[in-house]
Amino acid sequence: MSSGLAVTLAVVAVGVVLGLVALIRTRRVVATPTERAVHEALHTASQAATSLRGGLSAESARAALGPLRSLTAADGVALYDATGMLLAHGPDESSIWAGPVVDAAGDAAADAVTRGRRVLVNDPCGPDSPVRALIAQPLIADDTGVGALVVATAGRPGPGKLGAIAEVARYVSNQIELAELDASRARLDRAEVLALRAQISPHFIYNALNTIASFVRTDPDRARELIVDFADFTRYSFRAAGEFTLLSDELRNIDRYLTLERARFGPSLEVRLQVAPEVLGVVLPFLALQPLVENAVRHGLAAKGGGTITIIARDEGSDCVITVEDDGVGMDPELLRSGDIDALDPPAEASRSESSGAHVGLTNVDHRLRAAFGNDYGLVVDTGIGAGTKVGMRVPKFRAGVRV
Repeated sequence: MSSGLAVTLAVVAVGVVLGLVALIRTRRVVATPTERAVHEALHTASQAATSLRGGLSAESARAALGPLRSLTAADGVALYDATGMLLAHGPDESSIWAGPVVDAAGDAAADAVTRGRRVLVNDPCGPDSPVRALIAQPLIADDTGVGALVVATAGRPGPGKLGAIAEVARYVSNQIELAELDASRARLDRAEVLALRAQISPHFIYNALNTIASFVRTDPDRARELIVDFADFTRYSFRAAGEFTLLSDELRNIDRYLTLERARFGPSLEVRLQVAPEVLGVVLPFLALQPLVENAVRHGLAAKGGGTITIIARDEGSDCVITVEDDGVGMDPELLRSGDIDALDPPAEASRSESSGAHVGLTNVDHRLRAAFGNDYGLVVDTGIGAGTKVGMRVPKFRAGVRV
């Protein structure tokens, strides 16, 4: 069973139970024993899932032991990692894990992980042991053995018992796989931010420092101010904080960037800013606007030697709409029909080599917007030859799980 199907079935089951509870409350219908058993099983499974959604570890294994023992109706339950090392076993007050039972369970767990199938050991420690059977069920996530669920029983397990243990192990495996997917997504998000930082134009850094140097003798006070702006810009861009930021913080950093660019280009670069106060607290992916503004500056100035950049953030009901527009050379819209935002490179070879990093950044931002908010929230590009370029994004004012 795939993790997506497992999640869907779990959601459907929870919905059925919630509907049943609502029916009982509103119509005072008495739940049958079967309905109560289903509710209790789902509640117990939910407790186990909560413990295991952070991954399989000694801490999560200890927290999941109680619910797993209830689900399997076992005398004892243990969780082992992929190497056969014991993570946790219980119940603590029971003598069922005394003596060599733990070692026998570890061997069975390692065997189950290696074989990828259930291992049943009858009388693992002889007839004097209270354990009549050990059932080791492998835990498999993404087709890889990640551990084993071992159940100890004081009686011989029948087919029904073995089937129930197999289903519980499959459920545990699904939770571990979902935890791995969450961790992979977090690692991917961090990697994309690191890639975006690496794409911050070296040309901009060189030109900014060169501009500051030019003011050292002619206008020392201006040079000091620019040094502070440059330091604050780099501190924000390379911060170690999370994946999201406030629109107000992003705009503040963009103001530093534009201050440095205006010092370089002088009056040939004009910036217009319109921001609705009520959207300043909107949360968006970190460094989501920087590539858009850098692209607009460089695209607008590359062929014309000057231009106007317009940044607008407006309130649209449940969303915030942000646009960055330049009056540069624009491009043929046909090149964008393939869906490749990186096609925004200007036709001149020299300009293309200088601006490619910013455009790769646009694809990065598009991916992160869609990952955070869904496919309805990617970048939208409006351009034409000689008509400039307008890049917009729509960000929800609130989205569960998305916070600074």
